[in-house]
Amino acid sequence: MKRVKGDEDCSSSSEGPTESCKKARKLQPSKEKHQEEEEEEEEEETDVDLCEFGFDWALLPQEILLNIFQFLPLLDRAYASQVCRGWNQAFHMPELWRCFEFELNQPASSYLKATHPDLIKQIIKRHSNHLQYVSFKSHFISALTVVFVNSKSLSSLKIDDTPVDDQSLKVLVANNSDTLRMLKMSSCPHVSPAGILCVADQCHGLRELALNYHLLSDELLLALSSEKHVHLEHLRIDVVSENPGQHFHTIKKSSWDAMVRHSPKFNLVMYFFLYEDEFGPFFKEEVPITHLYFGRSVSKDVLGRVGLHCPRLVELVVCANGLRPLDEELIRIAKRCTQLSAIGLGECEVSCSAFVEFVKMCGRRLSQLSIMEEVLIPDHKYNLDEIHWEVSKHLGRVWFPDMMPTW
Repeated sequence: MKRVKGDEDCSSSSEGPTESCKKARKLQPSKEKHQEEEEEEEEEETDVDLCEFGFDWALLPQEILLNIFQFLPLLDRAYASQVCRGWNQAFHMPELWRCFEFELNQPASSYLKATHPDLIKQIIKRHSNHLQYVSFKSHFISALTVVFVNSKSLSSLKIDDTPVDDQSLKVLVANNSDTLRMLKMSSCPHVSPAGILCVADQCHGLRELALNYHLLSDELLLALSSEKHVHLEHLRIDVVSENPGQHFHTIKKSSWDAMVRHSPKFNLVMYFFLYEDEFGPFFKEEVPITHLYFGRSVSKDVLGRVGLHCPRLVELVVCANGLRPLDEELIRIAKRCTQLSAIGLGECEVSCSAFVEFVKMCGRRLSQLSIMEEVLIPDHKYNLDEIHWEVSKHLGRVWFPDMMPTW
C-alpha cells in the first residue's frame, strides 16, 4: 500500500526523466500548431482593428466623404445620407452637387425604378442653385424643368432623348445666360433651330455646342459667326440616319466660311452614321472639319471627296469601307490634309506600299496610327512581316498593326 501511495505521490509531485519527457511531448504543442495559433491570433487582432475602424466612419473628414460621395449614383448617395448626421451634412454640401451629373435614365435604370420621383425632384430643387454640370437622359421632364427654373450657375448641360422644347430652353437661358459654356443635345425632337438660336443669341460664354444635324442650318451658323458672339471652340455634329434613304439638307460653303472667319481655331467634329446612298449632300464643297468619324460603311467616292474638301482635317476614323482598296484616297488625304495627325482604319483594304507612302508623306506628326492587321494587303514590295519596320522608321517609334480596334 505504501508503494502504491508512493507512486501516487510521485506522479503528482515528481516524475522520472522518461515520464516527464513523455508528458511534456503530450502537453507542448507542435511548431506547426503553434504557428497556426499565432496566425489565428493575428487574424483576430486584425478583425478587432477593422471593427474599431468601422466605428470611426462617422468621423471621416468631410473632404474625404465628398470624394467618396462623388462616385455614388443618386440612389446610393441618398441611402448613404441616412447613415448618420455627418454623412447627411456631407450629402447637402454645395461642392458635391456642382460636380455631379444626373443620369436620370428610365425605364431601364434601377435608380428611377427604386427611387420615388418626388424624392428626386426634392433633391434637385434643393440643390439646383449649386448645379454646374448636368446630364439628362430620360422622359422625366419635370426634373429638368425644376433645374431650368431654379438653377443660376449651369456651366455644362447635356440632354439626350428628353422632351425638352424651345420654351424650356428659353427658361434655361433666362437663368443661366452668363454661365453656360457647353450645350450638348441629342435626340430632342421638340427642339427647333429657333431654340438653339435663342441659346446662341443670349449665352455669350458658350464655347462648346453639340447638335444633331437636323438642327444645323445656315441661319444658325451665321448667327454663331456674328460679331456679338464669342468664339466657339468646339462644334460637334451627329449625322444619324434613322431610316434608310433619309433626306439630308446641304449647308452652304459661305456659311462655313463665315464660321471660320469668326472662330479660326474652332474644332468641327462630325460623326456620320449613314448608309452609303445618303452621302450625296456632303463633301461636295470645302468643309472645315477637323475630326471625322464614319461609323458605318463609306464609299471610295466619299473618301475621295474628303481628301479634296477637308483641308483642316486632324483626325479620321473609318470603321468600314468594303473590299475595294483605298490607295488613291489615302494618298490624296495625305497630300491635302497637312494637319492630319491621327487615323484609324478597320474593315477596309489598303496595299502595303500605299500605306508606307502615306506614312512617309505624313511623317512624324502622326501621333496615333490605328490600323487593323486585316486592312493591310501584301504586295510586291512589302509583306506583313516587313511593313512594321518600314512604318516604324518613318514614324520615329515602334509600330505594329492593331489586332483589335482602339478607337
